[in-house]
Amino acid sequence: MDFVVIVNYTFMRFEVSVFEKRWGVMWEFMQRMKISVLLTGCSSHLQANAASGMAVHDDCKLRFLDLKAKRTFRFIVFKIEEKQKQVIVEKLGEPADSYEDFTASLPADECRYAVYDFDYVTEDNCQKSRIVFVAWSPDTARVRSKMIYASSKDRFKRELDGIQIELQATDPTEMGLDVIRSRSN
Repeated sequence: MDFVVIVNYTFMRFEVSVFEKRWGVMWEFMQRMKISVLLTGCSSHLQANAASGMAVHDDCKLRFLDLKAKRTFRFIVFKIEEKQKQVIVEKLGEPADSYEDFTASLPADECRYAVYDFDYVTEDNCQKSRIVFVAWSPDTARVRSKMIYASSKDRFKRELDGIQIELQATDPTEMGLDVIRSRSN
């Protein structure tokens, strides 16, 4: 059963909200099993990922909205800061940047998340655009890094509302323009 527990606190008052289709059943289950929530700290601009402990910085969401709505960026590369336990923006691509600039911004031996604003022309000669999410996990990356990125991916993707294509890539051929074009139709 998928559920999200959101814990808000103000001074000494604690509220627990469980969002699920059958939240009442889940709440009863938590009470029967004597599941308690332990708060160790909070930051107003972060929300932790229950699966991996990674949070998503607000700047990630704001920059993605700029890419989606205003088209101020061609791509965004995101990085997990393991010490801070959060996803942050690592690089922003200018609107004039090419796909080669995008692929060059992904490190050869480290995992990253990225979004790319892909423009193309259909067979009917219509100009279209798709937002592509890339989970970059090269074979040469550390195993721990691959596990952290894999366990945080779904939660992070949910924060970026408007992704139309998702790619999981371990080498550049798995995220080539031909792959994106075939997934765009």
